[in-house]
Amino acid sequence: MSDKGGCEVEFGPEGQTVSVRAGTTLLDAARRAKAPVRTRCGGVAGCLMCKVSVPPTCGDALTPPTEAERRKLGPLLEQGVRLSCQSRVRRSLRVEVPEDPLKAAVRRQLERQRSDDLW
Repeated sequence: MSDKGGCEVEFGPEGQTVSVRAGTTLLDAARRAKAPVRTRCGGVAGCLMCKVSVPPTCGDALTPPTEAERRKLGPLLEQGVRLSCQSRVRRSLRVEVPEDPLKAAVRRQLERQRSDDLW
């Protein structure tokens, strides 16, 4: 996925892809790709809203967890969860963006309504 020293970052499940330089944060890459990574703190590991999932095979594609990530995420790090504002790209990878909680609630409600037999 690399191209001329750049790193391709794909954001699932929607598949937005962007080419960035090594050292770019995942949050900045997400913004460039228009991927729906939420944040409220401006990228200082304060809100924990910018979590993404990184497959175990891509662990070395990012810089090691920062001290802020270790404190904030704890055991979630072992499950591949990273803060996109603290994680810097080292090589091409794909990350999964969790579904927005409001969208998830609306989706669940619509599914319930469809499954209810009204007639």
